[in-house]
Amino acid sequence: MEENRICLLDRELEHYENCPGCKMDRLKQEQTGVPYKLLSFIWIVSLCTALPTSSLFPFIYFMIKDFHIAKREEDIGYYAGFLGSSFMVGRALTSLFWGYLADRYGRKPIILIGTSSVVVFNTIFGLSTSFWMALSMRFLLGCFNSLLGTIRAYASEVCREEYRSLALSVVSTSRGIGLIIGPAIGGFFAQPAEKYPNVFAKSSIFGRFPYFLPCLIISVSAVGVLIACKWLPETLHRHGQKGNEINSQSGHSSDVSGRKDDIEQLEERQTHKPNLLKNWPLMSTIIVYCVFSLQEMAYSEIFSLWAVSDKKYGGLSYSSQEVGEVLAISGFGLLLFQLLLYPPVERILGPLMVTRLSAAISIPLLACYPYIAMLSGVILFSVINCAAILRNSLSVSVVTGLFILQNNAVPQSQRGAANGISVTAMSIFKAFGPAGGGALFSWAQKRQVASFLPGDQMVFFALNVVQFIGLLLTFKPFLAEPRRQ
Repeated sequence: MEENRICLLDRELEHYENCPGCKMDRLKQEQTGVPYKLLSFIWIVSLCTALPTSSLFPFIYFMIKDFHIAKREEDIGYYAGFLGSSFMVGRALTSLFWGYLADRYGRKPIILIGTSSVVVFNTIFGLSTSFWMALSMRFLLGCFNSLLGTIRAYASEVCREEYRSLALSVVSTSRGIGLIIGPAIGGFFAQPAEKYPNVFAKSSIFGRFPYFLPCLIISVSAVGVLIACKWLPETLHRHGQKGNEINSQSGHSSDVSGRKDDIEQLEERQTHKPNLLKNWPLMSTIIVYCVFSLQEMAYSEIFSLWAVSDKKYGGLSYSSQEVGEVLAISGFGLLLFQLLLYPPVERILGPLMVTRLSAAISIPLLACYPYIAMLSGVILFSVINCAAILRNSLSVSVVTGLFILQNNAVPQSQRGAANGISVTAMSIFKAFGPAGGGALFSWAQKRQVASFLPGDQMVFFALNVVQFIGLLLTFKPFLAEPRRQ
């Protein structure tokens, strides 16, 4: 309470020399343009968070098959779903805790801890020799992957107000690209002894551990991010002095009575600040975000399973390398869309309208996916790449708009906790995404001759139902659009 009181006083009355938050405030006042250096830090940290999240999806089908835990090929989807969900379960259990620590001890220490966890647990995951070892490492990686909520709070604090939407767009863009490039790395570099026998021998470590190379590449990149974080500036306000001490040290003793009045006014505002759980603009936005996150995670798992499954089951019969190519191309397209098109569109339409339009356009697009599997050759390659680029761009646009609304709903002193609540709730929903998606996919493959929505048509229909529910929730009376704080 005392810290929040002084923090509010600082922002309105003066800056303090040894406070990192005050230094950041002074830096923002001196900025005359886009802070590209700080945005680049946000970019690489957010990318580091997202790379391991879904990097296993292109090879998870083959990994489960190699573990010999599934009795039938149709059962692989069930085990793949549990393995994909373990990361989100771990993150759901700890995100609120990390958000609290970020508000208390600063953003930078939490970012360092989360980045280090990627180096350790993602590397060990690549060396897994059993289903249960892989499940445990993914769970621990999720428990320590504290970066998403913290970096979102950080992004809203390092830029002047006019660049806040751009900073949050950078978070969602790098996160979206990470969720695409991660699987692309997994698709290209999994089972390297089989794909590139002239480079990797079967007797080498990459031959004995066929899924280690993509994990190693991501972990090495995380080491680079960890080193770069040395220059990451802190944004949290830290004022150790109490009211009278501040007055005497700042050399404004003649204004003590006036400053006490200011303190009392600020304390009164602080006292009447609503509890986060009672902040309906925040909570309604988080609920909508959770629904779209569930659909996004289920789609990520289902797309890779669908692409590598056999044509006789309604899939594309792609190899993990071909899936990686599709994801890499869509990642490049997403980068161009988010950096060049999203900021001006968001300024014209606003974040909420962009979210609604993106969600609405995604519904007919997903409905076309089962029919894309009927194509072949160059036509299939062209159509699936165009569909993947459009789908991923729309998905990230939905998330970016909701990021902006969430951070507008709370002041800086509560952003770490607010984003912690958001990531916790989102992770719970996302934990059901892979498990539910894998179970749905396995069930759909067993009903190829059903009279109603046979095979994979049922899978994409279910994804559209969730998308439609999320779209409905973006309207009043459910969603209360927050005002910028």
